[in-house]
Order: sequence, then C-alpha cells, then structure tokens
Amino acid sequence: MAANIVVVDYHKGNLSSVVRGLARAGANAKASDNPDDIRAADGVVLPGVGSFYDAIAFMQKSGQAAAVVERVSDGAPFLGICLGLQLLFERGDEGVPVDAPLSAAQDAAGSGLEPAAVFQADGKRWVRGLGILRGSCTRLESSRLKVPHVGWDQVHLTSAGRACPLLEGFPEGANMYFTHSYAVDCDADPCDVAARTHYTRSFSCVAARGNVFGCQFHPEKSSSRGLDILKNFAAIVAAAAEQEKE
Repeated sequence: MAANIVVVDYHKGNLSSVVRGLARAGANAKASDNPDDIRAADGVVLPGVGSFYDAIAFMQKSGQAAAVVERVSDGAPFLGICLGLQLLFERGDEGVPVDAPLSAAQDAAGSGLEPAAVFQADGKRWVRGLGILRGSCTRLESSRLKVPHVGWDQVHLTSAGRACPLLEGFPEGANMYFTHSYAVDCDADPCDVAARTHYTRSFSCVAARGNVFGCQFHPEKSSSRGLDILKNFAAIVAAAAEQEKE
C-alpha cells in the first residue's frame, strides 16, 4: 500500500519538486497548508524555503506547528528537509526581528515557550522552533569559505546513522546537494546526529530520533541517492500506517 504523505505548505516557494520526488519514490503525496490534512496524513514532510523566523511564525499562526507536533506525537513519521530539519530544533537565530516582543524563557533553549516565541539568551535574540529535538540552528561563519554553502558535498555517517532506516543502503561519504547558510549547531544531542558534513564547521546533516528524521541536504535534488532516501522514507511511512491499523 502506498503511503499518504502531506508536504507542508507554509507559503514559501514551490513544493512541486518535493511532491514529484515522493511520487517517484512510490508515495501518494500532496502539498497542503491545511492543519487537518497534516493530522490525517500517514507521514509528514516539511521542506525548507525562507528563514527560520518567517517559517515558524507562519506555521504557528496557521495552526500547522501544533498539527505537526501532534501528528509526530501520535507516531506518524516525519521528514524535515533543509530548513525543515532546522525547525525541528529548539531555537534558531535566523531572521529574528530586532523589535519583536520578548517572551520570558525558563532557560536558554526557550523551554516552555510556544513555537515562534522570541526570547533572549546567550547575548542574542532567538526564536523558538518546534522543539522536537534538542539544540540550536545558527549561521555558518567563515573568512575563507563561501557562505551560503551551495553544491554537492559529502555525507559522513555516524554510528547512529549506520543503523538509521532513512539511510539504509546509503554509502559512507556519498555526495548530496546542499544550499543553505544556517545549520544545526554543536549543542544537538549526539544521539540524534545520524550523519555529518564538514563545511566551515562540522554540522549534523541528518538527524533522527524514533519516527522523526531530517536532512540538511535536498534529497529531491540529489539524483539517485536522494531518491533512495525518499524511497526509504516512503517505506517507513507505509510500515507505520500498516502498524497503526492493526
């Protein structure tokens, strides 16, 4: 049975390449901005276009953020792509308005705050993400290498990644297509880091915990290796849907 996957549309960019990639992978995929569609999906994909603040602010206002968190909590597989990976984490500093009202946070991660809440910690302004995974997302900085990081780069598996179902059959050091200026920082839980890429710093390019997955690169733009990852995700979703019916 083909998996029914919703690609979350938060009104930033064209999602057709992600939908087409999932269709080639054997899934029934559609883009939707409706939180009810997210709650009804067998699996959810959050693609990445725009800035951390703008994306999470729209998702929170539209009800998409609550729907994603609810569906993930119910056990539906989730895949974040590029910015979609970053939004899984607790906080990011991309695009945070200097005049946004500040919320009082319990700690430096913004624990207890709603997604899109702006708070101050470690000497700068942050915006709260979905908070499904622990850690921050910050800009890649370099005086030698060009930022944004655009093009093909190597993906290095961790011990967790070698057992990750999203990366089944994925060869160590394979090249995937990246385009980004921000990435997961070093405060991510090492147990959630399935693969790393080295560019200005070593960052998590694949994250995984339970039914939640994310990749900084674009599988829909990464030729046959990317299609293999989408096929793996479609299979994960189909298996979870069958189990949910039992």
